[in-house]
Amino acid sequence: MSEPARPPPSIALVAGELSGDLLGGAIVRALKARFPGARIRGVAGPRMVEGGCESIGSIEELSVMGLAEVLPAIPRLLRLRARLIDEFTSDRPDIFVGIDAPDFNLGLSRRLRERGLRTAHVVSPTIWAWRPGRVKGIARSVDLMLCLFPFEPKHYEGSGVTAQFIGHPLANELDAEITPAQGRKNLGLEGEGPVIAILPGSRGGELKYLAEPFARAAALLNERLPGVRFVSPIAKPSLEAGLRAAIAQHAPRCRWTLLTGQSREAMRAADVVMLASGTATLECLLLGRPMVVAYRTSRLTAWMMLDLGLLKTPYVSLPNLLAPEPTVTELLQDAASPEALATEVQRLLDDAAHRQRQLAAFDGVRADLRCNAAERATEAIAGLLARDAVRR
Repeated sequence: MSEPARPPPSIALVAGELSGDLLGGAIVRALKARFPGARIRGVAGPRMVEGGCESIGSIEELSVMGLAEVLPAIPRLLRLRARLIDEFTSDRPDIFVGIDAPDFNLGLSRRLRERGLRTAHVVSPTIWAWRPGRVKGIARSVDLMLCLFPFEPKHYEGSGVTAQFIGHPLANELDAEITPAQGRKNLGLEGEGPVIAILPGSRGGELKYLAEPFARAAALLNERLPGVRFVSPIAKPSLEAGLRAAIAQHAPRCRWTLLTGQSREAMRAADVVMLASGTATLECLLLGRPMVVAYRTSRLTAWMMLDLGLLKTPYVSLPNLLAPEPTVTELLQDAASPEALATEVQRLLDDAAHRQRQLAAFDGVRADLRCNAAERATEAIAGLLARDAVRR
């Protein structure tokens, strides 16, 4: 007598930040393909919802940056965590998958795991960069850690955490085939002269610290480079007024196109990209565009990370962490001055050898990360579900 078919699984997801939504969208689509009829719900962004995830909370609820900046948000985050614990305890999924947002998701995973739920996490916390002792808490929180970068699993050896490298979903989605000229045509950017994409971040805190120096750098470049044009994507509507105000005050003579979303299209149209450190730097690498990276945060957060030595790596941007040799200029805190930013952007435009060194390093990283990550994540999740089904 044949075994009855198992019902499609129920899967809960919680993603943090727009970068988590990018990853989550690819994983939701792969889960739906692997498990037709699966119920997938959670805290989701637009790409996850488009892929078939039922939203029970907005991804923006977890969009908090920095150490000092998170303090006012703690009561709200605690209320959200309590609500999700109630939701997933009363209407139990077969597995809970946290995507990024480790400070929130790993705490939630631990409480759900204590209640008997199977848990996995996608995007390893940066234990290799700071707070390596977190691995002990991770071991109590998850059955499986899915790592996007090849150097990460070794940091879990001997910890009791099962860690797998899956590659990065964006590496299969993005490539460097579209030239800047084609990118400009796609956006309707007319005229001659270089195009510089400026991405000061997808969060209000990032815009607060970077909009002014980025706009002032653009004004300097406008004086130095005949015909230069600028293009910026607006990650979400709440950021538009702040960026427009910075441009009007500090770069009123610049030819500047603002896009609704379309960060990839903006980068594809660019000769050089000036951007905040974060997941966008990986997208820029995969799209094959040379870049200058900057980051500013509160004095308190910077002091804790840099002066107290909480940051354990010599670099902050993903391209420099992933390539055999660092090739991307990083300007942090006061070093991210308008003059320094403009000088480094102009160097990438004028120095072909410098630009080519970056792009050659990017090619190698892209090949390393292109592993059909969403499908590999889905198979790993399916393996956990199958183990539970056998036990039952």
